[in-house]
Amino acid sequence: MSELQDLARKLLEEGTVQVVIGWEAGRRGLRPVTITDPSDVEKLVFDTRSVHNLATYLDPRRTQVRKLGKPAIVVKGCDTKAVAALLREAQIERDEVVLIGVRCGGVVKDPAGDATLTLETVAPRCAGCDVREPHLADFIIGEEQPEPPQVTSIDERVAELDAMTPDERFEFWASQMEKCVRCYACRQACPLCVCDQCVADKTVPQWIERSPHARGNLSWHMTRALHLAGRCVGCGECERACPVGIPITLINRKLQQIVAESFDFEVSDDPATASPIGTFRDDDREDFIL
Repeated sequence: MSELQDLARKLLEEGTVQVVIGWEAGRRGLRPVTITDPSDVEKLVFDTRSVHNLATYLDPRRTQVRKLGKPAIVVKGCDTKAVAALLREAQIERDEVVLIGVRCGGVVKDPAGDATLTLETVAPRCAGCDVREPHLADFIIGEEQPEPPQVTSIDERVAELDAMTPDERFEFWASQMEKCVRCYACRQACPLCVCDQCVADKTVPQWIERSPHARGNLSWHMTRALHLAGRCVGCGECERACPVGIPITLINRKLQQIVAESFDFEVSDDPATASPIGTFRDDDREDFIL
């Protein structure tokens, strides 16, 4: 994509930024890349395999990235929701980053797989996407894209679980939790897991058992989901990073539905939209108070 490469070169040569974070071709499809030399911008690629939510690299704890200087980051519309959340929570300042928005017509599940969008390859998060135009970006490039194939959405998958009896749901999740190896790939891939010290790593006091067994695993995943309530942007990076295929997005999306019903809040790409967590309103519902 010459338009992306030309813009990246211009930003680096003018000194507007010191690093551009985007995607490059690797041995197994596309992968994230940091470009600091204008002569290397030819490496930058954007297509349906640009799956990763690069907002993760804006995490203030990623000091190895921050040391490179002010970044420009290539974002899809859905990625800008994560950037907006980081701004909303004062994890970053708007003038600390340049956003290069790319119009997106959907991405595939696997950045190492086939780049063709079909019902079999398209990522579930692309169903019903409302941010194909990355409004928060400083620059928007690319042509307007058509909608991708409409696969079963995450909301439809959640509805299937809601239709189960409580015992059936418990059995489903118990079988999923037994698979967890506590590698914390979900945490590392999440753009909003930004705590200086994760509750799972605390030993004094120890809130969550660290051994990979069903009880401790359930505690870990439920705690993480609660910490993302009203914050999760639905990028699905946690589930994609999971080596054992736990459908983590279903937990997060269910909580988002509850937040939407209880507080009339949907995650958006507008950082000025107040989060329900930490925000007081006179008309807040109080029916959860016993």
